[in-house]
Amino acid sequence: MGYLYLALAIIAEVIGTSALKASQELTRLGPTIVVFIGYGASFYFLAQVLKTIPLGIAYAIWAGAGIALITIVGAVWFKQIPDLPAAIGIGLIACGVIVINVFSKTVSQ
Repeated sequence: MGYLYLALAIIAEVIGTSALKASQELTRLGPTIVVFIGYGASFYFLAQVLKTIPLGIAYAIWAGAGIALITIVGAVWFKQIPDLPAAIGIGLIACGVIVINVFSKTVSQ
């Protein structure tokens, strides 16, 4: 269940962050409500993750996957295309998440 909750936490965080951009500095009510619900759900699910996955590992995966996904959302919805150095950096973050999941003995498989 840990990885299911982690996936839900990541998705909720990406929804919240996307709505944050759409809220225009929390001045639009609809997107602002989505921000609070998204972040609230994200932290709830992240708290559930910590029952089975160590804190540092869970946070690294949550943050790394969130960065990669929000970059894709930003490129598609908001036309914020990352330049080459940004894309390389995000790729390195994604590689770090993969290394943790594939090679770390800290992560329960």
